[in-house]
Amino acid sequence: MSAATASVSQTIDRLINEEQARFKATHPRSAEAWAQGRRHFLYGGPSHWMRRWAGGFPVYVEEARGCHVVDIDGHRYVDFCLGDTGGMCGHAPEAVTRAAVRQLELGTTHMMPTEDSLWIGEELTRRFGLPFWTLTTSATDANRGAIRISRMITGRDKVLVFSGCYHGGIDEAHVELHDGQMRMRNMIHPNGVDHARVSKVVEFNDVDALEEALAAEDVACVLMEPIMTNFGMIPVADGFHDAVRQATRRTGTVLIMDETHTLSSGPGGYTKLHGLKPDIFVAGKAIAGGIPAGIFGVSEEVATRLWNEVPHVDPRERQSAHFGVGGTLAGNALTVATMRAVLAEVLTPANYDKMIRYADRLGSAARDVIARHNLPWHVTQIGARVEIMFSPTPPRNGADVVATRRGDLETLLHAFYMNEGVLVTPFHTMLLMCPATADADVDRHTEVFSRFAAMTIDAGVV
Repeated sequence: MSAATASVSQTIDRLINEEQARFKATHPRSAEAWAQGRRHFLYGGPSHWMRRWAGGFPVYVEEARGCHVVDIDGHRYVDFCLGDTGGMCGHAPEAVTRAAVRQLELGTTHMMPTEDSLWIGEELTRRFGLPFWTLTTSATDANRGAIRISRMITGRDKVLVFSGCYHGGIDEAHVELHDGQMRMRNMIHPNGVDHARVSKVVEFNDVDALEEALAAEDVACVLMEPIMTNFGMIPVADGFHDAVRQATRRTGTVLIMDETHTLSSGPGGYTKLHGLKPDIFVAGKAIAGGIPAGIFGVSEEVATRLWNEVPHVDPRERQSAHFGVGGTLAGNALTVATMRAVLAEVLTPANYDKMIRYADRLGSAARDVIARHNLPWHVTQIGARVEIMFSPTPPRNGADVVATRRGDLETLLHAFYMNEGVLVTPFHTMLLMCPATADADVDRHTEVFSRFAAMTIDAGVV
């Protein structure tokens, strides 16, 4: 590390310390709650993700409505994190709340279907184009089911993913490339999994590497997002989706499209918008308005092959086949009721138009700030989702992100934002619009981002 680089790093560390000290001084009740939580929870909060906020500890929420959050210290935030996409419908949307309260009074779960499920099945097919669906309790579970089905119908074990991906708690996807070799990512423990037997990983947008990895015809499925979103956003190269579809068909490999985050693209996700043809489609998080839920749909061909492997059982016989997919709460009545409300009344074409319009406005304003200050940063947008990244051009793959990412500058921005009443995804700088987002919310971000840009220039850390 050069002396100049070390000096910049030290300055950023000092600024982070100052922002965290400011946060601690102005959030005493959240600080005390966090100290209490650490006495009882393994990682301080109910979920270990909750410890990742850059203020040094998370805010404890008093209430959340629309795109605003109020914490127990009385601070009000414009929320562009929205539960890392889980709250894409906005907080406490009226239609979802109404449906949830009604179903709570009628019973939440009983492992029997309700009539709402009939409407949902038709709507999922209409929106996303695949004919047969299963509900799960999360996108992770949906991905597990999709992988299991792929293995059943292909007789193969391996799952191919792209370096830097995130598909929930899927062991096969917890790998990345390092100096051309597969290894575990993000300090994840191997968990007794023989990844050499069950995983393959290549860089996103690398057609040659993909075709080479599939050539042995030992890969059950390719599990991918249409645009990578976990490493910031990595746009898809021209022709890459066509190449993936051709290669998977040629080698008899199932193509799974995980749209848990890219549902921000529009009512039918990126898949419908761009005419993609996956064999299995997965989504979760936002699909039930914040109630835990996931979905996966399969093509006619996949369904037929699956039915040949696991035929329907005569109802007069005891059905002992476990199948290995789902859980007793999957497709419960509460989830089904809220999912219907989301699909019918919240994630509508009109609301998507509004959300995308605000994302256009926020992204354009952020680009203007970057251009005005001549900063080596860029902005990427996918539908209602905007990403600010501290590199001059969008990355082509995970290796580009590793080479250019400035994690310390991201932490500084996140801590500064929290002190200024703006929330963004704490793992990178994603900003998501919801139906309740308004002009004033976008303008607030622009003002705060402008001051952050000026601060970095004044400090000499750009």
